[in-house]
Amino acid sequence: MPDPFQIRPIRPEDDAAMAAIIRTVMPEFGAGGAGFAINDPEVDWLSRAYAQPRSAYFVVEVEGRVLGGGGVAPLEGGDATICELRKMYFLPAARGLGAGAAMMRACLDAARGFGFGQCYIETLNGMDAAMRLYEKTGFDRLDAPLGATGHGGCDRWYLLAL
Repeated sequence: MPDPFQIRPIRPEDDAAMAAIIRTVMPEFGAGGAGFAINDPEVDWLSRAYAQPRSAYFVVEVEGRVLGGGGVAPLEGGDATICELRKMYFLPAARGLGAGAAMMRACLDAARGFGFGQCYIETLNGMDAAMRLYEKTGFDRLDAPLGATGHGGCDRWYLLAL
């Protein structure tokens, strides 16, 4: 049976939908204030932000509607061999379909293709399903953050050897 969703690269016409998704989902987990990705300027223009070298952003579609996304890009202020999994958020309608695992595969495949050796993730306590996915994928928990992302509100950090 085919997946009920499609994963594809982001297009400019997806930017508004993804900005709305990020601004809906992050506060659901207490990540609406300062120190969280919701405040990053790129939230409004993800297609342009991830058109940069060694960067990719994907969306998940169900019946032609964008319900989530996720991407990879070089870790800000970090080693050039480390990328960061960024802005991976899904509306409730996309959860439980296997889209998170599929998105993770797409992002990690892109990261490997860009030549990264490790992938870093920042998250926060309470995003339990996300942390289970990270751990199931093989990410190891870190005791402190890497790089200089500006996301001081995050309190959980993970790293995966690619």
